[in-house]
Amino acid sequence: MAHSYRTLFAAPGSKGFTLAGLLARMSLPMTGIGIITMLSQLRGSYALAGAVSATFVLAYALMSPQISRLVDRYGQRRVLPAATAISVVGLLLLLAGSRWAAPDGVLFLGACLSGVMPSMSAMVRARWTRLYRGQSRLQTAYSLETVLDEVSFIAGPPLSVGLSVALFPQAGLLAAATLLMLGVFAFVMQRGTEPPVEAPKAVTAGERAVIRLVNMQLLALLMVAMGVIVGTVDIVSVAFAEQQGQPYAASLVLSAYALGSCASGLLFGAFRLQMPLHRLLLVGGGATAVTTLPLLLVGSLPALAGAVLVAGVFFAPTMIVAMSLVERLVPECRLTEGMTWLLAGLNVGVALGAAVSGQVVDAEGVRSGSQVALCGGVVVLLLALWGYQRLRRQGAPVSNAA
Repeated sequence: MAHSYRTLFAAPGSKGFTLAGLLARMSLPMTGIGIITMLSQLRGSYALAGAVSATFVLAYALMSPQISRLVDRYGQRRVLPAATAISVVGLLLLLAGSRWAAPDGVLFLGACLSGVMPSMSAMVRARWTRLYRGQSRLQTAYSLETVLDEVSFIAGPPLSVGLSVALFPQAGLLAAATLLMLGVFAFVMQRGTEPPVEAPKAVTAGERAVIRLVNMQLLALLMVAMGVIVGTVDIVSVAFAEQQGQPYAASLVLSAYALGSCASGLLFGAFRLQMPLHRLLLVGGGATAVTTLPLLLVGSLPALAGAVLVAGVFFAPTMIVAMSLVERLVPECRLTEGMTWLLAGLNVGVALGAAVSGQVVDAEGVRSGSQVALCGGVVVLLLALWGYQRLRRQGAPVSNAA
């Protein structure tokens, strides 16, 4: 398995853009929780903190595909610095507004501007696609990126919270802004691996927004449903650990979810399954739905950790398959935009799942909160079945054997 991943970095510049992309993408998971931690300390209102954080998530979900669309047209080197500058200005506005007790409207404006943050996960995947399009190593690269996404969401929130608590309330957001600037600067300086910009004729031929394609809508909705499961697992894990009188155990439970996803993602990237992608999508969707059932039955923290470990096993492979489908179904000149829509859908789903399950847990208890994950799993299964039927009928070139 290690050999499969070592061969990825034989390409000149691949290590550099991977590390720079990892540095830059840390800012996304650090920002949402950083806003909540900062404002809850300084303003004493979780309602305000949650609303401002949700504004950031929504702005990111709406703007990141548009940023990626501009990247496909004008190139990473020309678009990423400008988008990053706007996002950093928004983060600084949040810092200043919290420091000098500005009106709430200033905080919401800062959150909106911060949401112009580019999707660095999509930018890195676009570079891997340029290197290995049509080769089996591309699936391995997508697997690696999915695992690195998991790593950023494992390490980012604790780092942001820890800095805010240990140093000063704005420290987490300040660190997020710094990592974003440094990471994007290092990323765009590596011009040798940047995907080329398509000629104007090729771009105008694909002018229609890729989200208007039915297959893209299907995959984006699939990511939303998977995000609902993730958001619900987060809330349920925290609530159940508090109910058991061991609130700190929530971090261990959530680590089990990430461990299952990372391990399966690495294995999936190392092996070549001789199965069409649309069939893999159905298998992954079905398995994702089934693995939400144990969440309804847990009665102890070890049982919850085991249940979320199993639930995480099929997350990364299903996401990898979805990204591989985007690479086959979307015009090459719109690839970054297509990938970003999936990542935006996932973030929207996480926020939606956390919000809905939080309301359910408050009203009816932890066990009822797990039912939100089950509902998300059912939707994943239905969308995977729909996708399987559509792609099989269309006879799309979606073989997994490259």
